Amino acid sequence: MYGLLEKQFAKLMNEATRRKGLPGENLLQFLELRLDNAIYRAGFATSRRAARQLVSHGHFMLNDRRVDIPSIRVRPGDVITVRPKSTESGYFSQITDVINASVQGPLSWLKSDAKKLRVDITGLPKREEADIDINEQLIVEYYSR
Repeated sequence: MYGLLEKQFAKLMNEATRRKGLPGENLLQFLELRLDNAIYRAGFATSRRAARQLVSHGHFMLNDRRVDIPSIRVRPGDVITVRPKSTESGYFSQITDVINASVQGPLSWLKSDAKKLRVDITGLPKREEADIDINEQLIVEYYSR
């Protein structure tokens, strides 16, 4: 669902179990805070794969620095913007239509502005805002063996 390979997922799971709190919720929080997922959740892409490709091609800036690594973890207070050179492309000139057609409701941990092509990370994602299909307890049990 998030486009991670087994090795990346295992590393995230190890980090989630070392951190305070429930490992399953920590894992979901780490997955939601990836840059490519934040772009998708903000409505700048129609899928996580599309968001990953947009980030990989260098169309976004994180805190005024160009990034091309989709797995970067964003933090509260971070600002994601579209690169000025990329705003001239046909994709980003029609992005307001994509954002308005986004199926997701507003999220408490990010705020997107289609006119300014900007995403502000305002907090941490909650479990209720992650995909409902995920049973994190099964993942924790699988990796705890």
